Amino acid sequence: MGLVANIRRDLRFTKVLSRLLQRIKPIELDSSDLVCDDWEEAVDKYPEHIAIQDDKRSISYRELDAMANRFGHWAQSRRLKRGDTVALVMLNRAEYIAAWMGFAKVGVGTALINTNLTGHALAHCLTISNASQVVTDEDCWRKVEEARGRVGRNLMLWVLGLNDADEADERRGLDKPVRSGSSVRPAKSVRSGLTNRDTALYIYTSGTTGLPKAAKITHARARTYMRAFAGATFATEKDVTFNVLPLYHSTGGLVGIGPALLNGGRLVLRKRFSASTFWPDVKASDATLFVYIGELCRYLVNCPENPDERSHKLRLAFGNGLRPDVWTDFQKRFAIPEIMEFYGSTEGNVSLFNFDGKAGAIGRVPGFLKKKINFRLVRFDIDTEMPVRGADGLCQPAKPGEVGEAIGLIGDDTRHAYSGYADRAESEKKVLRDVFVRGDRWFRTGDLMKQDNEGYVYFIDRIGDTYRWKGENVSTAEVEQRLAESPGVREVIAYGVPVPGQEGKAGMVALVVDGRFSAKAFAEWVDQELPSYARPAFVRLIKSAETTGTFKYRKVDLVKDGFDPAQVDGPLYVRSKTGYSKMTDTARESILNGTTRL
Repeated sequence: MGLVANIRRDLRFTKVLSRLLQRIKPIELDSSDLVCDDWEEAVDKYPEHIAIQDDKRSISYRELDAMANRFGHWAQSRRLKRGDTVALVMLNRAEYIAAWMGFAKVGVGTALINTNLTGHALAHCLTISNASQVVTDEDCWRKVEEARGRVGRNLMLWVLGLNDADEADERRGLDKPVRSGSSVRPAKSVRSGLTNRDTALYIYTSGTTGLPKAAKITHARARTYMRAFAGATFATEKDVTFNVLPLYHSTGGLVGIGPALLNGGRLVLRKRFSASTFWPDVKASDATLFVYIGELCRYLVNCPENPDERSHKLRLAFGNGLRPDVWTDFQKRFAIPEIMEFYGSTEGNVSLFNFDGKAGAIGRVPGFLKKKINFRLVRFDIDTEMPVRGADGLCQPAKPGEVGEAIGLIGDDTRHAYSGYADRAESEKKVLRDVFVRGDRWFRTGDLMKQDNEGYVYFIDRIGDTYRWKGENVSTAEVEQRLAESPGVREVIAYGVPVPGQEGKAGMVALVVDGRFSAKAFAEWVDQELPSYARPAFVRLIKSAETTGTFKYRKVDLVKDGFDPAQVDGPLYVRSKTGYSKMTDTARESILNGTTRL
């Protein structure tokens, strides 16, 4: 890149970053101005603008605020007080945002529960929320009812849209109690004593490798997410944000609402993502902004052509997780003028932004910011799953092009604060001490990345997803990307499985295929696309890929099944000299006793 182009790129970066920082600069940890104060400021400025358009109706800022006030007064009527928590299990709708914002107005926190959970996992999330009241809707209440019996305390269930016939002693309709409440704002004195350090929300990790953990979202963090993107997207009151992501996660529920609701714009909410109606809906809503997660973009790219997929008014798509192999196709096919990728973990303190649309990069740290930003990459040992330390006991910075773990300096200010999880022990596991100087503390993201000489940062894999085989590190993300284009393959889930008597983990993939699977053709594609050490030793066929609410693959059960035919439901193959052949009990036994070396 030439000197002039470099200067232009840095000027653009500085311009967008300045706008972002301008919005988050007023946030001070000890301030009593909370996330609900930001919201009320927007309401007072744009009272008659349409705030939310959901599947049922459009609602103005004034009307949404009145609804939030009623939820706040309802919480007080239930004798909920400052520091208490309500569990919220509801599909996307205006009441979702009104509920948690209203609870925040009276100092009550909200645990945002994944609506895809059932049974034991749902009971676990309800349990660790410490909530005594659960607010849900007609779509979700039955699964909550089933899980409630597994929680070791009484839970009162409140349901929007509940039929009178379904009411019971510990299950009540919520429409009338909320509608009959006062629409006047609760006095600010009700939340007196609360600061930005206090918890506004609990947002749960996806649980891709186990049960979800509840990340504490302080008022400072909620405000930062909303304000940062309200600034970085250059959104105005004329913009329309299209959001089909679940509101129980930070990308959909905070990042995806800030550009609209803090700037007087309109937020278009849909209960669920639908690939078939996505583009007609984007067109009909006059959306100018679209918030994404990468897997959603991949779904759209894999869909048949839609007549409306280019006849929209989108000027910007912003989100995270857009894979390099999808980025260019997505942007070109759907005529997206600009893409803004970012990186951030719900519970962590590390944020990166790709303001100039460099395909595949999750962010950039220009040279003039290297010492000012709380982001570093440290050398990492795949076998121990810990950062490498030198003779002095301190961590070692990763060199340009070298894969390392991303970490963020923990400090006592808004940008460096680490609020952790509801579970203190889990919070402590994420803290790395004595990193570059004795006594410093850094947040471990658990993500492996690399940075090039221009400062662009690229996501490699989650720690635990990357495994070591034949003395080499294998990225499951890279394997999935390379094999996703294999003829007849619709989806690929890659992971490592232990093999007795052999070091590291052997590669394995679970495939969703169209029609009949050709082991020979797949083997030829694998040999063409991957180095020998990264080629899967085992292949299993599955009917569908289980994902979380944010389209992340759940691998925990696949890893548990391993390559045991007795555990695997469906065809199972093992790599041989001629490609892939059906796994038999005899073949498995020879692997286990060491007769066959993979």
